[in-house]
Amino acid sequence: MSAAVADFPVLTPVTDEDLTLALRALRIHTPESWPEGELCRSERVPYPCRLARWASATIEAAGLTDQDAWV
Repeated sequence: MSAAVADFPVLTPVTDEDLTLALRALRIHTPESWPEGELCRSERVPYPCRLARWASATIEAAGLTDQDAWV
């Protein structure tokens, strides 16, 4: 896979700033139904987009779940 489409790296340990950005990204880059299938609401690419994948991985690295982000 080329560097242009590879996922963003998850830096550990996860800082408060990283976690804040990941939580915000997860709320902005949500799936939306289109005739073509589930697309990222923000980028209009197949969901999950790179930023949504990074956000989920960062939240997981912090010891939380995606469901925790919505609370």
